[in-house]
Amino acid sequence: MNSALPPIKIFSGTNSRYMAEEICQELGLPLGQMNIQHFADGEFEVSFEESIRGCEVYLVQSTFPNCDNLMELLLMIDAAKRASAKSIIAVMPYFGWARQDRKDKPRVSIAAKLVANLLTTAGVDRVITMDLHADQIQGFFDVPVDHLYGSSVFIPYIQSLNLPDLVIATPDVGGAKRANSYAKYLNIPLVLCHKQRAKANVVATMTIIGDVKDKNVILIDDMVDTAGTITKAADLMVENGAKSVRALASHAIMSDPATERVDASGLCEMIFTNSIPYNKGSKKVTILSVASMFADTIRRVHNFESISSQYLIK
Repeated sequence: MNSALPPIKIFSGTNSRYMAEEICQELGLPLGQMNIQHFADGEFEVSFEESIRGCEVYLVQSTFPNCDNLMELLLMIDAAKRASAKSIIAVMPYFGWARQDRKDKPRVSIAAKLVANLLTTAGVDRVITMDLHADQIQGFFDVPVDHLYGSSVFIPYIQSLNLPDLVIATPDVGGAKRANSYAKYLNIPLVLCHKQRAKANVVATMTIIGDVKDKNVILIDDMVDTAGTITKAADLMVENGAKSVRALASHAIMSDPATERVDASGLCEMIFTNSIPYNKGSKKVTILSVASMFADTIRRVHNFESISSQYLIK
């Protein structure tokens, strides 16, 4: 790191410590000392156990459920601001509450905008995140947002499989842009699935648009929650003659009964990053670390260097 610049200090919330430790190892820095004290009624307070005055402070915390992770991050930002940190950067491998990003019907909240407002009001100076549910969320912030892409680790992994007759597929048309970027980069065909939902987390019908017969299929998505859509798409691919079906998604939300659905489905492999900790023990799940990508981004931000050169696709 450039010694002429403010010193870097990295801290972590409770449930993202595993990621912060990997990032610190990549950067050759110690993980900062902080204390999160819990009270009997569920409240907690955050305190830094070392001076951060004049420092560039990076707070590593994904905001997956429950709400404690988001509240911890907000309190960490507030504490850093009050402790005279020079700048405060939220490192959010998974940006939660992002599925509510617009008014798709009357009288609904826009949670992604609310979270952006909360972070900004708390005092954050920059956000580093990965594979937002919608790119437009970057515009909800009035501070810089560095939006990273899981493709930087997924594409080398796909290439390492050396699969013949490979096609990229998306489980719904909403992910067509993302899947098309993979297909163009790898120069392989794209297949779409059209789904209709009965209600949230429940898929009523699904139709394949394209040919998967005798193909090795890789389904692309940004997150998997209950795994209803991704497993239904995989089973449909198998029914239509696919040789094998794999799926990759950046964020392993994996709410019950997602693991059971993946294990019982036609998927031969489910590939995630470690943006959210996954410890439910499915033999079909492969976890790829993005810690080195975040560490490299922190290094580039600190040294005022471009980060776009590390992107394979967007």
